[in-house]
Amino acid sequence: MPGFPEVRPRRLRSSAAVRRLVAETTLEPRQLILPMFVREDAREPIEIRSMPGVVQHTRDTARKAVAEAASLGLGGVMLFGVPSVKDEVGSGALDPDGILNVAIRDAVSEVGDSLLVMSDLCLDEFTSHGHCGVLDSSGRVDNDATLAIYAEMGVAQAAAGAHVVGPSGMMDGQVGVVRSALDKAGFVDTVILAYAVKYASAFFGPFREAVDSSLTGDRKTYQQDNANSRDAIREVDLDIAEGADIVMVKPALAYLDIIRQVRDHVNVPVAAYNISGEYAMVEAAAANGWINREAAILETLTAIRRAGADTILTYWATETAAHLLNHR
Repeated sequence: MPGFPEVRPRRLRSSAAVRRLVAETTLEPRQLILPMFVREDAREPIEIRSMPGVVQHTRDTARKAVAEAASLGLGGVMLFGVPSVKDEVGSGALDPDGILNVAIRDAVSEVGDSLLVMSDLCLDEFTSHGHCGVLDSSGRVDNDATLAIYAEMGVAQAAAGAHVVGPSGMMDGQVGVVRSALDKAGFVDTVILAYAVKYASAFFGPFREAVDSSLTGDRKTYQQDNANSRDAIREVDLDIAEGADIVMVKPALAYLDIIRQVRDHVNVPVAAYNISGEYAMVEAAAANGWINREAAILETLTAIRRAGADTILTYWATETAAHLLNHR
């Protein structure tokens, strides 16, 4: 009949089966990485108030969480240590018996090579001042002195069994010094997941509670300015030239445009970190009955994938993987 549309896009939305057939973006357990916090001397898991459902693990509960992640087919776990003692230079990060290196050994002994065990390579959890590097006499982060520690830290984590190390401190040259140190120590197969694009973000707040951060002030002298995007491409290019195997954008939701720019620019895998504040916003809105929690989680993670992330670090990894497996 004249006047009626000849082309009807709604046909491809008419049922769940049709929508599934033509879906452009997939979300699978293997694409998800679970960040985990392991607290030294903890006797039971400690709930993180600003991140409902996320805990600081004991060594035993961390082992169980890692085993569950492997059973669900996750891409990996990213481990963060929460030490009981901190100092000016973050010496606990280098201690073979420090909580992060112990947690790495625990995880690898639990799952072997069936799950990628990844470790955060940064000093902020271990320093009494809460910065990602050591400070000079004027109180500024000393880039090059920090690099020397990062090199040792990378070797310590690889020696503990980490399959992947994640330099996250945004020091200039961090990937190069870690790659060189790993290779010299014989860890040529250890993967570097570079936090190549990490913005100084207001959405990191709950993470500070999760790691018992001692930070006062901010990290704007080394993390990126959220007004800039060209800077992100420059950082990515530098990290790849220095030996990064995977590059990451952090945070994810406020930087979906950056994820897409990076994905279009590089030929290595791209990760994105769905960070603590992004998690907390959805959880708070759902707790107040303002949104459908499950639908919002899936929409959020799909959006990050659609923007171009091959892999997503998310605190919903385990829950989402279980949901995906149950709805195949």
